[in-house]
Amino acid sequence: MGDMLIQTETTPNPSTLKFLPGQPVMEAGTRDFATPEDADASPLAEALFSLGDVEGVFFGRDFISVTAGPGSDWRSLKPQVLSVLLDHFAGGAPLFKPATAGGIFVEDASGSFEDNPEDAEIVAQIRELIDTRVRPAVANDGGDIVYRGFREGTVYLALQGACAGCPSSTMTLKNGIEGLLKHYVPEVEAVEAI
Repeated sequence: MGDMLIQTETTPNPSTLKFLPGQPVMEAGTRDFATPEDADASPLAEALFSLGDVEGVFFGRDFISVTAGPGSDWRSLKPQVLSVLLDHFAGGAPLFKPATAGGIFVEDASGSFEDNPEDAEIVAQIRELIDTRVRPAVANDGGDIVYRGFREGTVYLALQGACAGCPSSTMTLKNGIEGLLKHYVPEVEAVEAI
């Protein structure tokens, strides 16, 4: 198989690093593991959390971002994360345990709002903008943004992965995304992160 090279990139969040194995990680969607309990579904996430200094793992389409806990040192943690990832990808182990519905993340309805059927067209426009304009930009930073609902002029979004912890994320959300959505969808008055 030859030596596999995993590339590392920094993200706007100093405690989060992005690892690119040079092959697809998720066939579809993304998966965020915020606690070791979440990681039960994935042997890879479990192995990363078991290093002890890891407090967040996020699977994107072609990357894995890892968030280190307060006070941990990436100089010692990075080689450990790389060796876990190398073992995983070199061994061709499955990303998820078979019991987790094939591991495809189904947009989970908890924390989302019932959209008003009358807003269907607006919601379709908002989702399209988020998928085509917002998510690709956020993916570069090692995270994802998930649409959670639209109610009375406010769009609710959830931030995941590296975005969830960056100080800049709330600003990005308010300024960038709010401006973009208001520009294209006049019905949008505000954007909130939940």
